[in-house]
Amino acid sequence: MFDADRYLERIGCAGETGVDIATLRKLHKRHLMAIPYNGATQDFSDGLSLVDLDEDATFETSIVQGRGGTCFQLNRLFHRLLTELGYDAALLAASTAEGWEASGIDVEHMLGRVALDGEEWLVDVGYPGPSFVEPLLVSGTVQSQYGSQYRLVERESRIVLQRRGKVTRWSVVYTLTTKSRELSDWKDIEDFLVREIAAEAGAQDGRNILCGRTFDNGQAVLKGRRHLTVRDGREEIRTITDDTEHEQLISHMLSGEFK
Repeated sequence: MFDADRYLERIGCAGETGVDIATLRKLHKRHLMAIPYNGATQDFSDGLSLVDLDEDATFETSIVQGRGGTCFQLNRLFHRLLTELGYDAALLAASTAEGWEASGIDVEHMLGRVALDGEEWLVDVGYPGPSFVEPLLVSGTVQSQYGSQYRLVERESRIVLQRRGKVTRWSVVYTLTTKSRELSDWKDIEDFLVREIAAEAGAQDGRNILCGRTFDNGQAVLKGRRHLTVRDGREEIRTITDDTEHEQLISHMLSGEFK
């Protein structure tokens, strides 16, 4: 059963019930550090449900048990937490470059927006990374976090979130609109993913692995065999060829033992 107090305790924020930017920053970062992005061990034996997601059951597995999830689980639960705490929060839709190319659907990703003291902030605890660790102000200014920089660039009717590290160029994280969304808006991507899962049934070669973990000064992402770490804005990329190392890395990232 969803419980805001258990939620706060699980992410290391027991008693943090203030509705202010300092608390929001703490909730966001601690959530990312405590709960992994986990697209590696999803069980689709009972089908896939994004729109009619059982939030209470998902809360138990993703948050209480710490198994994590994807944007559709984590950002939806975080949105519910913020709403119960009294934040003015809304769900937004976005699409990564790869996701748009694969599906042509502009609701491939779910994130959130919080209106607070006359300003709007993007919140996203369900992206594998690398991306912003603390809420990002919706503005045209370049914002720095832990050695990386972020900016929002208007492009036609959409907004492009871009990121760069200390020695890397600007790259696209995803594109979004600030239009508030209803859960039913994600029906198209649900149908698309059902077809993809059926087509890829039985694939166990590690290519579809996607998980992410945040630590105090950066993030780590494992996509297939490609392992990316960002520490204080400096990136390191390795290709994991050894099967045992690959399995151990997945286990450590999802359990929180990864450093």
